[in-house]
Amino acid sequence: MLRLNYDVVTERLVARLETEVVVKAVEQSPRVLLAKIGLDGHDRGVKVLARSFRDAGIEVIYTGLWQTCEATMHAALQEDVDVVGVSLLSAAHMTVMPQILSIRKELGIEQMPVVLGGIVPVADYPKLKEMGIAAVFNPGSFLDKIIETMQELALHRETVDSDEIRAGYARGDTRALAKLITAVQHGEDLNGWTPPPGQATIIGITGAPGVGKSSFIGRLGKRLRNRGKKVAVVAIDPSSPVTGGALLGDRLRMMTGEPDVNFFIRSLSSGDVQGGLAPHCREVVNILDGFGFDYVLVETVGAGQADVAIRELTEHILLLLMPESGDSIQFSKAGVTEIARGFVLNKCDLSGADATEAQLRSAVGDNRPLWRVSSVRDEGIDAVADWVTSL
Repeated sequence: MLRLNYDVVTERLVARLETEVVVKAVEQSPRVLLAKIGLDGHDRGVKVLARSFRDAGIEVIYTGLWQTCEATMHAALQEDVDVVGVSLLSAAHMTVMPQILSIRKELGIEQMPVVLGGIVPVADYPKLKEMGIAAVFNPGSFLDKIIETMQELALHRETVDSDEIRAGYARGDTRALAKLITAVQHGEDLNGWTPPPGQATIIGITGAPGVGKSSFIGRLGKRLRNRGKKVAVVAIDPSSPVTGGALLGDRLRMMTGEPDVNFFIRSLSSGDVQGGLAPHCREVVNILDGFGFDYVLVETVGAGQADVAIRELTEHILLLLMPESGDSIQFSKAGVTEIARGFVLNKCDLSGADATEAQLRSAVGDNRPLWRVSSVRDEGIDAVADWVTSL
């Protein structure tokens, strides 16, 4: 049997995890949110879990290091996950977990199971389970047992009444919004219901993997919120062509410690949809539009030259690039460059930005705006926000 070590992660271990873990698939891929709460200094172990869950056909939303209890549970609500997994190595479980469960109750998602992993004395297991923790795993737990538990908990997902969630949606209930998106993603029958027309401006944000789309969206979303606008994000990541699982990591670039009910983020996996979008993406955008958001930002899968499906949703498309990502010939080719309304040259804190800007201008001319941005330094974002709010 294979054991998980939270502290020592080697390439050999990861290779074994990817090849030895076999779990029966369920009809819908389970959605699991993994969170590191508090001041733990590393996340090597939880990243191994995230990859292993993906390889077992699970959709994993990973929120990154140093999250708060509040931000974690608001993320779980927005993502409408089947299970929340909390990783703690700081021996703070008897403080953190009651807060998690209290917030879960306040948000009305008490049926969402919470699982704890980390350095937890065996003597504390009964107390944790008595307070409502669905399962507890220590660093020596069998990995296949952890995955099996997650799969079993997901199978007992709360059933909701479609009339009830539609009524909640009409009242402006964020929990109902999240569940309605899930229903649409699962292809459930809503008795012919369609969302009311909204007035949201849809902005498509695309670009190659690694150009910083998520970080840029996080900065742009904050600027729009500071201007009093309600913002929703649809963040799409690729699904595994082998297992159907997915590692949905865009949210961690956008989250802050303070949850904001008017900044809604929903992570989607691409499934078998080509071109950068996800199944039922238009319906999801329409639901967000009808809910009253001012802007819906759609982040595509890391795009190649021919990934232009985003133009099916909107004509307002920003193409993100980074220094040394091409030359004038590359930028002149047909495809994604053609559909962009504007260009964001991100990571301008790196060398080569001047040359890339010159090459891009040579290829596309001066009729479309081009902004120099550094998401890391939080520079250049205001000008892009000005353009967005002018649409």
